[in-house]
Amino acid sequence: MSDPKPSVRIASVDVYRGMVMFLMLAEILHLYNLKKLVTDDGWLSQAAGWLAFHTTHVEWRGCSLHDMIQPSFSFLVGTAMAFSIVARCSQGQSWARMLWHAIFRSLVLVFLGIFLRSLGRPSTNFTFDDTLTQIGLGYWILFLLSGLSMRGIIASLGVILLGYWLAFVGYPAPSADFPYDQYGVPPTWKEHYEGIASHFNKNSNLASAVDRWWMNLFPREKPFEFSGGGYCMLSFIPTLGTMLLGLIAGKLLQSDTTVGRRQLWLWTSAAICISLALAVDQLGLCPMVKRIWTPTWALWSGGLCFVWLALLNVVCDMGGYKRWGFPFVVIGANSIAAYVMSWTMEKPIGLALERHFGYFIERFDGSLADWFQLENPEVLKPLVFGAITLGLMWLILLWLYRKRIFLKI
Repeated sequence: MSDPKPSVRIASVDVYRGMVMFLMLAEILHLYNLKKLVTDDGWLSQAAGWLAFHTTHVEWRGCSLHDMIQPSFSFLVGTAMAFSIVARCSQGQSWARMLWHAIFRSLVLVFLGIFLRSLGRPSTNFTFDDTLTQIGLGYWILFLLSGLSMRGIIASLGVILLGYWLAFVGYPAPSADFPYDQYGVPPTWKEHYEGIASHFNKNSNLASAVDRWWMNLFPREKPFEFSGGGYCMLSFIPTLGTMLLGLIAGKLLQSDTTVGRRQLWLWTSAAICISLALAVDQLGLCPMVKRIWTPTWALWSGGLCFVWLALLNVVCDMGGYKRWGFPFVVIGANSIAAYVMSWTMEKPIGLALERHFGYFIERFDGSLADWFQLENPEVLKPLVFGAITLGLMWLILLWLYRKRIFLKI
């Protein structure tokens, strides 16, 4: 592959980042509640059920659209690094200066993640499974690996994912009488596995054991015993693998070759990742679990990220159809600001709406329920409040975009 072109804005990357951030902000719509509006088995109920599935996380194994938010964000961190390094080199920055910036950014991301997770709590909530902390823990390593050749990056990816799998498999599998109920997991939970896959069972695996040691090194309101969702700190290691896949995508996009060849490499990368993930999962060697970021999950979600990026590359970069993506670009241009807003602004805006417009919104919801003969109309209120809140957040981001104010680390 020839040397990369000078750093330029890539519309597909900007739109992709904005779409991911929009999906994250759209959590405030509580769309999963729409299935409560109808109780029959018609197409409307099925559509509401489909929407509910894709706006929430799966219990353990599998993937919904909502599950793709964090891997997409991580993938794009790697993609952005490919362009950032070229830009910084063109400015004459030394390798040492870029390394210190990467370390500083890692620390800020980790502490920002802990700070946001501590909001509303009486003391610091030391947690390391948040999106920002997971990216921060591996960001500086991503920078060190970014200087390798494409073969070196792919080899590093293989070592990381295979090593993570071997570490899990090497840790003792839960015994038949393992006290799952003491670790927040029903003994009859349908997601329990046997054989090699049992090494990845919820809260009985290597990562959860490490967390029971690691998390209790920090001051806590009460001793850490398990994560209710099964999340873990060690997931930052395969998350680094997801970022490396994004780095590969970034290098492909900036390579000095034909657009057709770039598309070929993007789709080939997607096919390899998805096929390998499916094969290993179906063989029972490693289940596809986001919450502990299994190697198969890293490959599966990374493959879908390649598909997402390749499609946007066709539409936005090759086809030149960019204007439709402007609302997403506004969000993606200030992704850190949007992330912080999602944690800090929903509740204050909701309280203000309730205080000043609650009566009128309830009347509006009641009218809708009567017109459409909806069941459980109380679920409309969070939807209306969420839509207004989301609109206000977007207008703030639009103002920042117009003023060329971008929050960066």
